[in-house]
Amino acid sequence: MKTPRLADVDLSLAFPDKDSYEEALDEVQLRLLRLQIKHFANKKRAIIVYEGRDAAGKGGAIKRLTAKLDPRGVKVWPIGPPAADEQGRHYLYRFWGKVPAPGTWSIFDRSWYGRVLVERVDKFARKPEWQRAYSEINAFEKMLSDDGVVIVKMFFQISKKEQLFRFEERQDDPYKKWKISKDDWHNRKKWAGYDEAIDDMLRETHTRDNPWHLVSGEHKWHARVEACRIVADALEKKR
Repeated sequence: MKTPRLADVDLSLAFPDKDSYEEALDEVQLRLLRLQIKHFANKKRAIIVYEGRDAAGKGGAIKRLTAKLDPRGVKVWPIGPPAADEQGRHYLYRFWGKVPAPGTWSIFDRSWYGRVLVERVDKFARKPEWQRAYSEINAFEKMLSDDGVVIVKMFFQISKKEQLFRFEERQDDPYKKWKISKDDWHNRKKWAGYDEAIDDMLRETHTRDNPWHLVSGEHKWHARVEACRIVADALEKKR
């Protein structure tokens, strides 16, 4: 099984016009709604993981994926630093309570992969801890998938140039300014470190049952439709 790499992402992928984008989005959103109805009827569960570069379009993609779903059957979990009562516990502890109930989907805007990404790059976790995390994460996901949970994992990639454009756009827009923080600029300075950490993550946690899917986020319309298609294809395959 071929391991995905950041170098494999084709950042040129784009829709030719708005009409073709909206037509494709409408089609895949209807597929997702039908799948949600079937999952609810059959008490199936799904976990959808969104990881990616800062400003790569995860939030916009999640918004489009959930736009036509019944909100009672889907929960979006934005993952930030662990809360005070979660610190000092095993890093996977805080995710167990977010596992979906029968008939529902849990969407993670960032996830347990923070252990091998930000915690590795910024040295919040010691080397033996993040190295051990690969096998812990694989075991965690296998436990869930063996129990019938469908897991879909996506990583959104953009160029360094496009990221800078989006950062500056957010900074200058009063309605988007809340999306940018000093942490984003800090992470940008460690681009090469993240390149290494991401490719290691893909190599170590891309499994037959729970593979990674790379999404080109350079053009937002493409990323939104592609992410929806990846989820729909995975859920149809394992329904």
